[in-house]
Amino acid sequence: MEKELLIYIDGKYYPKSQAKVSVYDHGLLYGDGVFEGIRAYNSVVFKLKEHIDRLYRSARVIMLQIPLTKEEMIKAVLETLQKNNLRDAYIRLVVTRGVGDLGLDPRKCPKPTVIIITDIIKLHSGEAKEKGIRAMIVWVKRDPVDATSHEVKSLNYLNSILGKIEANIAGCDEAICLDKNGHISEGVAENLFIVQNGKVITPPTSTGALVGITRDVVMKTAEKIGYKTVEKTITPTDLFTADEAFFTGTAAEIIPIVEVNKRMTGDGKPGPITRRLMQEFEKIVRDPKEGIPIYQ
Repeated sequence: MEKELLIYIDGKYYPKSQAKVSVYDHGLLYGDGVFEGIRAYNSVVFKLKEHIDRLYRSARVIMLQIPLTKEEMIKAVLETLQKNNLRDAYIRLVVTRGVGDLGLDPRKCPKPTVIIITDIIKLHSGEAKEKGIRAMIVWVKRDPVDATSHEVKSLNYLNSILGKIEANIAGCDEAICLDKNGHISEGVAENLFIVQNGKVITPPTSTGALVGITRDVVMKTAEKIGYKTVEKTITPTDLFTADEAFFTGTAAEIIPIVEVNKRMTGDGKPGPITRRLMQEFEKIVRDPKEGIPIYQ
């Protein structure tokens, strides 16, 4: 019988089938909390420090006091991977407001809940990277930066789920959301890039898009290998007429987009710059200097 994965909850480990939180936890009742999705490749947790830094930035915005120091959190992530004997994994690190009452007042939650899940994740079919995916702009707008902005990686993902539902109904692989001004923001769980005339372009975070760690890696990599990278607003027309387009994210990595709202992107195949960035990204994630080793 295959051994169950162990889940970290508030300093203790539980088999996956027994890992539970209270129904009074405000993460469940109100989506009150923050999280990070992190990847480990070949026994190295990619950009772990950067993910932890972003987790604590998100927590600061919503005035959530994480009960561990950053160093303790890193140690807990590594220990969870070690206990599960994992070398290649997807890590879901969650901090909720904790157990409270049936009102939404955060002051009623004396202690946040910390959860670390180490497992695997698969967002798209195995052919997605090779053949690309079909996307569509949906009616669901990204919340503005003065609302539940996706600059904060919070547990409230209903905005993204509504977008995903629309894409599912239309038979598309992924959804693309606009900001309140009609500019491209991001996918429902990924940042978005286009390539136009040799330039690699991505929307600014002022559209409500997440400050993506993979996004940052791709921007720096593109510059390093000779492509000019621009952060500027993108209209639907820009996207429809792009030479290439792709999503980036920790779970998605880099996924080519070959169709948007039934309009072919470029020649309908993953473009050369996208492919080059995918190749470079594969090298980077397996570079021990780009993360923290699991087994030290």
